[in-house]
Amino acid sequence: CDSGFGHGLARYLDELGFTVFAGVLDEQGSGAEELRRTCSKHLSVLQLNITNTQEIKEAYSKVKEKVPNKGLWAVINNAGVLGLPTDGELIPMTEYKRCMAVNFFGAVEVTKEFLPLLRKSKGRLVNISSMAGGVPMQKMAAYGSSKAALIMFSSILRQELSKWGVKVSVIQPGGFKTNISGTSQMWEKLERTVLDNLSPEVQEDYGQDYILSERSFLQLMKTSSDPDISPVLLDVRHAISAQSPFAFYAPGKLSYSWLCFASFSPTGVFDYLSRKMHTYSKKMPRVLSTSNWEDEAM
Repeated sequence: CDSGFGHGLARYLDELGFTVFAGVLDEQGSGAEELRRTCSKHLSVLQLNITNTQEIKEAYSKVKEKVPNKGLWAVINNAGVLGLPTDGELIPMTEYKRCMAVNFFGAVEVTKEFLPLLRKSKGRLVNISSMAGGVPMQKMAAYGSSKAALIMFSSILRQELSKWGVKVSVIQPGGFKTNISGTSQMWEKLERTVLDNLSPEVQEDYGQDYILSERSFLQLMKTSSDPDISPVLLDVRHAISAQSPFAFYAPGKLSYSWLCFASFSPTGVFDYLSRKMHTYSKKMPRVLSTSNWEDEAM
């Protein structure tokens, strides 16, 4: 809840009168301090790095201490990382593992730890995935794969937990403006990581100019994303308070349409339109550029 959806949700649910336990990556950070300053006494900030087993267990103990008899009504898994969007071949294994560690394994471990409290209350589990978890999106191999894994995990638990009275929902937002895309300093660091981890052969085939041009995709994400995250907040509210919550929510412009299109359209049609959508950069890998093909032909 340091920023983005989590921060907005913590404040929104506090305003609605919920008792909120807001997990943050840095309990001394500006996001955590803002929650303490602006929210009611019913909101508690918890140090919670979801890749740290000890912090998960400590957070569970603190929550359990405050809800000993009635259990916890809802767990909302929201934390996520994007990494540097680029061709799947270029993404370092460290980024694949980081996306899985935060976007998938972290959510799984938090869920497993807190499920006894949810089963006691017959409450709700809400996992915030992404449209990218159901729509194959170029440049998103690491992020999309981790979010797709989260959707499958949630879908299986939805069936298994029904006998306990626990309802499970997945939120698949489209493009909203949060801090997940990172800063220019983070992009530079990730670009350097990509270049440092490529074999000479792959770096020669793609070319440094092509790799560095991928930053334009991040710029496009920033400019085309919706700054109004209220559709996500409203869907989460419905998921935790409606008598019959939906299994899936798709807030955001065209999110539902794209998910349906990816599921039901012929693969060839989807791939064609996907290529048409990715015209933000005219750059091609070095060996595929016209000049190089002409040189090789001569």
